[in-house]
Amino acid sequence: MALRGLSNIGARLLRDTPRRGILHKPPQTGCLQCQVEAKRHLLTDDVVKLQDFQQKKLIVAHQVSGAKDDYFENVNQKLQKNELILKDELKLLLHLCQSAHDMATAKSAIHRYHEENRNVAFGEFKFGPLFMRLCYELGLEDMAEVTVTDKTLKGFFSDSTSFNIAIDMLFMKECYDGALKVVAEMRNQGVPFNKDTYTLACATCYKLNTPQTYKVCLSLLEQGQLKGHMIPRHAYCFAATLAVKQDDLEKAQKFYSQILNAESKLCLNINVWILAMVGSIKDAVAVLNRCILPDSPAFIKRLEFSEEVLGALVSQSAEGMWLRQVERAVSRLQRAGQVTPQTLDSMLCYTPKGKRRTPAILEDRRSSRRTLRPLRSTLLSE
Repeated sequence: MALRGLSNIGARLLRDTPRRGILHKPPQTGCLQCQVEAKRHLLTDDVVKLQDFQQKKLIVAHQVSGAKDDYFENVNQKLQKNELILKDELKLLLHLCQSAHDMATAKSAIHRYHEENRNVAFGEFKFGPLFMRLCYELGLEDMAEVTVTDKTLKGFFSDSTSFNIAIDMLFMKECYDGALKVVAEMRNQGVPFNKDTYTLACATCYKLNTPQTYKVCLSLLEQGQLKGHMIPRHAYCFAATLAVKQDDLEKAQKFYSQILNAESKLCLNINVWILAMVGSIKDAVAVLNRCILPDSPAFIKRLEFSEEVLGALVSQSAEGMWLRQVERAVSRLQRAGQVTPQTLDSMLCYTPKGKRRTPAILEDRRSSRRTLRPLRSTLLSE
């Protein structure tokens, strides 16, 4: 009965995957049609730095003299008179924003500042990540997309972090068309892609899952490899899964072969799925048998396989010579507690862990937590 249920689950996964010689209608795109499972961001906290940014905002709000509304009114008057917006004024303004109304003023100030500072020296303070973290905090993904793709602001968002945060925000809100638009604008402006960009771009193409976005994914990875860029494992996982969905099994195997360390739960599930789709049932069974740990202690981490993936394997091996071996391996996995209802999509769309933070008690304190002033040398030596 359990294996029959797995087969039904796998059949759904197979129905979502195009087959050769069958014409399928491309899935609709856009925010409303996207799957609910993907409401997770793909950037680590080390990149978004939302908590650090919010702490800095609290410090600035505590230190600033006068009311916030008065400061915003002063900035609005300067904008109406077309006066200069100085760097420190804009920095303070962004740290005081608390609403969408405040952000409208900040956006106007950014335009005015950029008009006078298009040719700033290299190494100047970058406002782009600051503005994007504000949009992230306030849930203003539409403003983030419109601002980062604004032609009149070309050069203001000159760093990959600004674009990556915008793409990640749009991905989390399931606005995949907007996310892909930001990727294209980043490419058009010549902003260099980093490893996070490749992951976000491949994830966006995977979610849209059309022949056009598949070509975009292939092009981005090919160019990245030619330039010698580091393509992360997560990006290859998205690309391999998309290739299977686009019925390009040869490319899926090629992408999977690029993964250096493929012993994670996600990689093994993708591997079993690809092997099932190409008909290598014997190899898929070998992977399952290698991972079965029926008598291991509870503290030993056990690799889990998705019911969806196992169901696809059962469906692909139906009425074949390897069906009995597949059923035996799946049954052993179930008894060992190594079968999970988690879908392959949810395994792909996970939030990666960032670098571990040093516990506060071990940090080398150089400023007072109360006054924020530097500590005396006698205190530092204690």
